[in-house]
Amino acid sequence: MAQSTSEYYKSNPEARKRRLKQQAKYDKTKKGKNMRVAANKANRALGTYGNGDGKDAAHTGPNRAKLQSPSSNRALPRKGKKYSSGKGRNIA
Repeated sequence: MAQSTSEYYKSNPEARKRRLKQQAKYDKTKKGKNMRVAANKANRALGTYGNGDGKDAAHTGPNRAKLQSPSSNRALPRKGKKYSSGKGRNIA
């Protein structure tokens, strides 16, 4: 069975260090900043920003989102269908 990404980085500290360095560099780019701004905007619109409820803003369509647990939100497939059913609140 293949090893998960998190298990790989836990068992390879040098690779984890390289990944975190690259991620920090990416987060400073215009694209990285715009993604963070959009995520914060969605969280604020849904009323979950900073309240400690442990929910994610799950993007269900262009400018639409709903609250969802992080485990189920991050378990969605990355390829194929870009958004889920299109249900959710308008955040634009």
